[in-house]
Amino acid sequence: MTGYSRSPRLLKGAIVAFRPPVPIPAVIPFQINPESLSRTVEARTAEGEGSTQSFRLAGAPSETIKIETVFDAADDLEKSDDIAAQSGLHPRLAALETLIYPQAATVIANSILMNIGTIEILPMKSPFTVFIWGKGRILPVKLSSLSITEEAYDPNLNPIRAKVSMDLAVLSYSDLRTTHPGYAMFLAHQVVKETMAVIGQANSLGAVLGGDVSIL
Repeated sequence: MTGYSRSPRLLKGAIVAFRPPVPIPAVIPFQINPESLSRTVEARTAEGEGSTQSFRLAGAPSETIKIETVFDAADDLEKSDDIAAQSGLHPRLAALETLIYPQAATVIANSILMNIGTIEILPMKSPFTVFIWGKGRILPVKLSSLSITEEAYDPNLNPIRAKVSMDLAVLSYSDLRTTHPGYAMFLAHQVVKETMAVIGQANSLGAVLGGDVSIL
């Protein structure tokens, strides 16, 4: 046997979080890829009077992604993984949950500033988060909400199986500064999408209406 398999290698979807000045991103792969992905895309139209405004776009559309994935510690427990044996899924779930927590060090620092009379304290920043779903879909996102259903526990009440639903708001160049890395990331995503649209469209009206047809 050569070890060669004709089965394609399955890519893992993932959430990646960047927390400057830490240079190494936190990568949270989906242990089991979601079976489906729901997207809502809403046009961002220009406001104003007159019927012609309905044909004007104020920027990239607003997009929301909803996914549900499953985490299961069974395989790790079978391999006698020390982390799974001691903590179950707590580390994996915590990696997702802390994306919408301010960092404890920042909370403590802000509390000290308040106690010494600092008048203005800037709101705490969330990490720069990226959603990866294959090579053709790498998007800057904001994790809006998490819904976690823990379904099974070990004898120490550590969760060992859980369903996690996520609501992700896609951040486009309409939401970010030109200097933000997510600005170029989303623009590249749109270029790929426009290229795919050209491949998928019909060459002429005749392909759908038959004959040599003109509607304008």
